[in-house]
Amino acid sequence: MSSTLDEILTGGGVRSVFQPIVDLDSGAVVAYEALARGPVGPLQAPDTLFTVARSAGRLGELDALCRSAAFRGAVAEGLLAPLTVFVNVEPEVLDTAPLEELLTIADGAPAELRVVVEITERAIAARPAELLATVQRIREIGWGLALDDVGADSMSLAFMPLLQPDVVKLDLRLVQDRPGPEVAEIMNAVNAYAERTGALVLAEGIETQAHVVQALALGATLGQGWLFGRPQPGPAGHLPTAELVLPAVPAGTPGTDVSPFACLPAGTPLRRSPKLLLIELSKQLERHAMRVGETAVVAATFQDARHFTPSTVGRYRELAARTGFVCALGEGLPAEPLPGVRGATLADTDQVRGEWDLAVLSPHFSAALLARDLGDEGPDMERMFEYAVTYDRTTVARAAHALVARVAPRAERTVGQMQQRTAASTAPRLPDPTVTGPAVEGLLHRALAATTSGVVIVDLLAPDQPLVYVNRAFEELSGAPREEVLGRNCRFLQTGDTDLAAVARIREAIKDGRECRETLLNHRGPQRTPWWNELHLAPVTDASGRVVQYIGVQNDVTARVEAERSLAREQDRTRQYLARIEQLAYTDPLTNLPNRRRLQEQVELALWEAAAGGTAVGLLFVDLDGFKAVNDRLGHAAGDELLVTISQRLRAGLRRTDLLARLGGDEFLVALPGLDPHAAAAEADRVASHLAELVGAPVPLRGVDVQVGASIGWATSQDDGADFAGLLHCADQRMYQVKQLVG
Repeated sequence: MSSTLDEILTGGGVRSVFQPIVDLDSGAVVAYEALARGPVGPLQAPDTLFTVARSAGRLGELDALCRSAAFRGAVAEGLLAPLTVFVNVEPEVLDTAPLEELLTIADGAPAELRVVVEITERAIAARPAELLATVQRIREIGWGLALDDVGADSMSLAFMPLLQPDVVKLDLRLVQDRPGPEVAEIMNAVNAYAERTGALVLAEGIETQAHVVQALALGATLGQGWLFGRPQPGPAGHLPTAELVLPAVPAGTPGTDVSPFACLPAGTPLRRSPKLLLIELSKQLERHAMRVGETAVVAATFQDARHFTPSTVGRYRELAARTGFVCALGEGLPAEPLPGVRGATLADTDQVRGEWDLAVLSPHFSAALLARDLGDEGPDMERMFEYAVTYDRTTVARAAHALVARVAPRAERTVGQMQQRTAASTAPRLPDPTVTGPAVEGLLHRALAATTSGVVIVDLLAPDQPLVYVNRAFEELSGAPREEVLGRNCRFLQTGDTDLAAVARIREAIKDGRECRETLLNHRGPQRTPWWNELHLAPVTDASGRVVQYIGVQNDVTARVEAERSLAREQDRTRQYLARIEQLAYTDPLTNLPNRRRLQEQVELALWEAAAGGTAVGLLFVDLDGFKAVNDRLGHAAGDELLVTISQRLRAGLRRTDLLARLGGDEFLVALPGLDPHAAAAEADRVASHLAELVGAPVPLRGVDVQVGASIGWATSQDDGADFAGLLHCADQRMYQVKQLVG
């Protein structure tokens, strides 16, 4: 097989077929995806071809050959403007993919050749820096970018704001599977990105009109699948054509020559602070990242490895478990400071060494703390920095990009390849498959009989594709002797609960003549005992390269699946408990309002935003007058009802963006973010009067009308303090002045 691979790579034995991509509204073809095929024979299927090339360490050569074939085929078939050609880049060769050599092909085309390069999320976790560098090269060439298989892994959602793809290709299961909470979460993120950037959403796997309806409901405007046409050598002549209009190319992104702090726009207000405060600000952003969850990218720099303390290790271990991607950079930090956290050491000349940066980016949240060391000497916690906290998505994305672009590749990837090659070179030599005879056949039968995995052979040329061979292990797995199963189709193992989408994927793989792996729920024997079947199917070809049989290897993984499901249930319960604990820690149980602790965090964030945006924040201290008398006369239960009613009135009298919390007893706090600094005091006074009027209205309670008042003091960040404690103290003092006037 290696000689066949040599012939393919040296003789250019790779061809391209093209599958149409259509505009779902008009039904016109706007693009074609180029799909690689090997020459007729054992390496015709792309999965087999790439597996062999990967094992031989020649994946880069094959990938370049496939892309060249795609371009040449597109030109030869006339797939030129207004059409666009989608070309895949294998993620494992991102750092060595010779994209520039394709410019010669594009320049020599008889007319404009429009290109969109597809990159899959599989590249993100292993080689993020190389991925970002490749994207930058693609942009410089003038090509478009598509992110493939979005939704197959949360990593694709996390990196979407960094990669800024022009086209988001939805994983086919989003169209083919039944909608659920996971699908809704994915589409919420995708549609938010598309609305913000103008990116196009493409749904794959469309095979029926029902799939079209589902795709449109998911927000897709482009579609691809067998309903519109299967991969073929040339264009789909039965469909009209139109132009694919991509969004405006995003502005250039920073690389390793730019630091995150330098990403701040000119004129950004800067503050000065000791390191101790920066630690607390960082922890706050880290907590928010954990609340965002698996769609968050967290990128941080610590100047020096000694600042990556045991306490920091504990926090970042939890971040790695609960977010999509985490990296930590610093002089002396390795490529993986701890499991799940990517890293890199910083060179002496890297300006990031003089910064303290933390960026959190997700589809629905963006924030960054960007600080520069002022070079003070003395105790570490007292060293001074100038810093800014920004929520501007463009700035945060640029800062995160600058850090992720410095992440080192995983070292174990090269080691794994070396181990794979070593294993291949020292593996025992198998009998030549071209040699037949009783000795070889006897050896194969004894080997198949001895294996604990169920092995079957299916005849694809016979009607209904029956089983023509089963080993002893399969008899035990199926609960039926070979006499009862030979000549039957494998579907007899399926149950009413077998995943139909998995079955459809198996059928599609068999139609395409490629390998596949699926885990299916099957039943065993007359009792129809359920068991989970881990199935691996591989095609068998004849001398002409035609697929004539399939070999299936099956293993009972019921214990593993049940353990995984049990673990998932426990994780769900744990998340619910954590959410409940967090709710109890931050929420008043009576009114369900935030408590003082939560409001303080919210006000601190509002103050940072106000400082950056040139606005002001108001804080109101609300103390009820006459509440104790109602409580004593009607009882504590009635008093609780009154507090709930008052909290509802206060909420109704505020803007949607205003904040309300119960401080305790009969005291409430109100925060007014985004005020005009020149009118902040007047607005706070107006709101205080309005809320006092609302509170003072009679409240029907236990058959009688009761009435309480409210003494309200206020303070603004423009005039009374720049932090929560200062504002609270000032508002409290003014509240007592009001109470004395009333009393």
